[in-house]
Amino acid sequence: MIVTLIVICEVGFWVLLAAGLTARYPLRKPRLGLAILLCEPLLEVLLLVVTAVDLKNGADPSWKHGLAAVYLGYTVGHGHRTVKWLDGHAAHRFAGAPLPRPPRYGRARARHEARVWLGTLVAAAVATGLLLLAMWYVDDPSRASSLEGWMHTAWRAAAIHGVVALTYTLFPRRAPAREGRDEDRPLTKV
Repeated sequence: MIVTLIVICEVGFWVLLAAGLTARYPLRKPRLGLAILLCEPLLEVLLLVVTAVDLKNGADPSWKHGLAAVYLGYTVGHGHRTVKWLDGHAAHRFAGAPLPRPPRYGRARARHEARVWLGTLVAAAVATGLLLLAMWYVDDPSRASSLEGWMHTAWRAAAIHGVVALTYTLFPRRAPAREGRDEDRPLTKV
């Protein structure tokens, strides 16, 4: 039941996002679009409540509950960025706004990657908090060992992402030199 609800929440996230952006740009109803987008966190609250009720009713903590915690952590850590990124693309497509692109080179790219990594740290922290609450709620260490494994998974993902983000600082990609390239020269008639 929990896995089905996670899938429903993920599909619901994208459906609400598409509906909100459609109302906001093609239909030109920004208030309605914002109202629809603000309904998205309700899906995560529903998942949290159903997971807690499932544990309260005596379900053994399993990978499903761990997955729910990690999913909720990811939503808290990266959900806003995802919505903002897609909103920027919809604004570009339907309202003529500039295309939102992350910086590609140098320190600006390193700062961007560091901010994305901070979202992953938030996701791991939220997932860990939820898993610790679930373990406390169950109050039986022998039954909650699978939840502990999910904490390690969340922090391993954050560590790997941190190493990748650090490479943008240690080995920054440089902008290509523009001097002497044929495609940069103005076209002239011969």
